[in-house]
Amino acid sequence: MNRVALPKSIAHRFRWKQFSSRCETHVQSAASLLKSRSVIRFRGSDTLKFLQGLLTNDVRRLGEPIGDKTHNLPTPNVPTTSVPPLYAALLTPQGRFLYDLVLYKPPTCDTKLDHTGTGPESHTDQPLHLFADVDASALDELLQTFNKYRLRSKVEIDDVSSDFSCWQRYGAGLPEKSSQVEEPEAASVGWGAGVDRTAMSSSHGSDNGWQWFKDPRLASLGFRGIFPLNITPPLVEVDKETDERNFLLWRIEKGVAEGSTEIPKGEAVPLEYNLAGLNAISFDKGCYVGQELIARTHHRGVIRKRLVPLRFLDNDGKELVNKVVPGSEVMNTVSGKKAGIVTTTLGCRGLGLLRLEEALKGSSALSIQGQEDVKVVASRPDWWPSEWLQDHQQHAHFP
Repeated sequence: MNRVALPKSIAHRFRWKQFSSRCETHVQSAASLLKSRSVIRFRGSDTLKFLQGLLTNDVRRLGEPIGDKTHNLPTPNVPTTSVPPLYAALLTPQGRFLYDLVLYKPPTCDTKLDHTGTGPESHTDQPLHLFADVDASALDELLQTFNKYRLRSKVEIDDVSSDFSCWQRYGAGLPEKSSQVEEPEAASVGWGAGVDRTAMSSSHGSDNGWQWFKDPRLASLGFRGIFPLNITPPLVEVDKETDERNFLLWRIEKGVAEGSTEIPKGEAVPLEYNLAGLNAISFDKGCYVGQELIARTHHRGVIRKRLVPLRFLDNDGKELVNKVVPGSEVMNTVSGKKAGIVTTTLGCRGLGLLRLEEALKGSSALSIQGQEDVKVVASRPDWWPSEWLQDHQQHAHFP
């Protein structure tokens, strides 16, 4: 069988289909099917009320008339009005993390044209649907937990992973300051020097109106969406689809954990894992499960431990690949005190929950307990609010 040689520019991009053990992500634009996430559906007249009493965020934003909206030009496959997705968490009654969710309000018949270009139509009796991507490894437990709280609420909770999947688009080439759904590649759709606005709108979504949204946690994470299982989402070219571990590495560099494995279920304090900064918590929505601890910790004002990105190096400053496992203790060799624990690792990168007063004494002082030849470099993500470090006098030493 003859092999066709690809141009260097194409061949370079095709390497992103596989995971690379290298520790830097220089990709301009990539897309990953997130097999670590499953899709569930909430359906029924009590959906918003049910979720409002359980989740950390204000889900009323997904209803009418509350919430920011993105307006699109009418096309058969994109709704004229879109409600951005919302990130939230379900906690234990003691305020510990259980599960995280990205909630989406799907397009309805009264917000988009049909396949013939006719519409929108009005269907006031259509029941409310919300979809959510959730941790696939905890799917059964999550469904059981929600059904335990359901009681007599008029809401159905279903696993629809056989019909839908979750995707992420990310990379240095994607914009961080734009509308909720705008893509640079979508904006380039058109002829000559002009832009075909209808074609641009159309390129955002699939045939049934599913579309890309800015990740509700951080703009730098890129775009996220759920799409029918039997299609490739729009704007995903064959040379840009890549292993999901590349997105994990992208998240690690941003200091963002996801799911009940990276955020220990039943143990993690949400504020220590920066969920407030990731837009997962509303502090004025009213009561929800576990609210008391969250509110008390927030108003106390000092979070002494936080999740931070880590790099693992040898004594010469060279990166060490696959030498550290989750659960390893990070020690401050100057003070002799435990600085924290490694929660996630991939290659020479990781995430760790560290005491800031120890981590801020200088990155050269950190090492892995029992592996003193493995140095740990902790860094401050550029999206952190400055007030998170205002109580630490040595924050200037934190890279």
